[in-house]
Amino acid sequence: MTKAKVYFSDMRTRYGGLSLPQKLGKLIEAAGIGDIDFQNKFAAIKIHFGEPGNLSFLRPNYAKVVVDTVAAQGGRPFLTDCNTLYVGRRKHALEHITAAYENGFSPFSTGCHIIIADGLKGTDEAYVTVPGGELVQEAKIGKALMDADIVISLNHFKGHEATGFGGAIKNIGMGGGTRAGKMEMHHDGKPHISERKCIGCGACVRICAHGAPIIEKKKAHIDLDKCVGCGRCIGACPMDAVKPPADGSSMEALNKKMAEYAWAILHGRPHFHISLIVDVSPYCDCHAENDAPVVPNIGMLASFDPVALDQACADLVNAAPVMANSLLDDHLKADPEGCQGHDHFHNLTPESEWKTCLAHAEKLGMGTRAYELVTVK
Repeated sequence: MTKAKVYFSDMRTRYGGLSLPQKLGKLIEAAGIGDIDFQNKFAAIKIHFGEPGNLSFLRPNYAKVVVDTVAAQGGRPFLTDCNTLYVGRRKHALEHITAAYENGFSPFSTGCHIIIADGLKGTDEAYVTVPGGELVQEAKIGKALMDADIVISLNHFKGHEATGFGGAIKNIGMGGGTRAGKMEMHHDGKPHISERKCIGCGACVRICAHGAPIIEKKKAHIDLDKCVGCGRCIGACPMDAVKPPADGSSMEALNKKMAEYAWAILHGRPHFHISLIVDVSPYCDCHAENDAPVVPNIGMLASFDPVALDQACADLVNAAPVMANSLLDDHLKADPEGCQGHDHFHNLTPESEWKTCLAHAEKLGMGTRAYELVTVK
């Protein structure tokens, strides 16, 4: 099996030497980003802007390095993400862009504009066939992301309470799904309406192509026989009264769906991936807070292969020492026998699962888990 090349640079700098942004620029050049034809092409840089209150998201300075590199090669870069399924500060485009600005992502700091890929309410979606999909045949992807000619993922590698970690595949797959797409990945079933929150405005009725929402006595409810589970009513509701089904997918199904969504986005066009293993918080940057890092800062990695990149990042984190007074340290001290070897992600959240995602992505043809780590000094 041919190994994919994953390029690595540590976080050390020397007095009078390269800065971290300069090291990142050198890394992605060594990894071959210049081999992509960016001339007059729209390049979507898929990133997580961070939920306000969280401080572990990637600094906008790193995004600017990627933006400047793409622009220098004649490309048309933009930063992008899709709206969230849960209720927070990024559930529609206006709040999402405001949150990004608050966290430092603006045209002045990054050198490019922000486009929320699934539009104002999270309903601007493209239906994309998943080559070889087992659980998803047609993914619901943010339209601006599919309109791009090239996809670059810029990932903060950290823990996650459901998928074990968040890396390239999660940033692209889960992050690239519309609100309905996220519901499809997270849940098996159909939404319901909270009568307490519903104001009977009829927005869900107007968005539904199947006549499933019904207004009675100034409250909406969903006819489950007519509902197809598309989730568009979730994005349409101004009161967040439409809720995903309570029964979630299994972790294995979630990981497979996430890989299939990522493959729907990446298949058939140029893509490149960058991950920074810094501020490795236990949970996703979707949280409005962040706990102390569980391992020391490790480095920056880049590759054309998102599967190899995620595997390399996971291996580096699992080989790293545990930070004292972190959540991982707490778990190891509380249950030294129950914690499994050096699988830091499992030891953080035993109910999570991450290996299925990489195995399924490899099976789909997205990449390989076999890699060669190339150090860039």
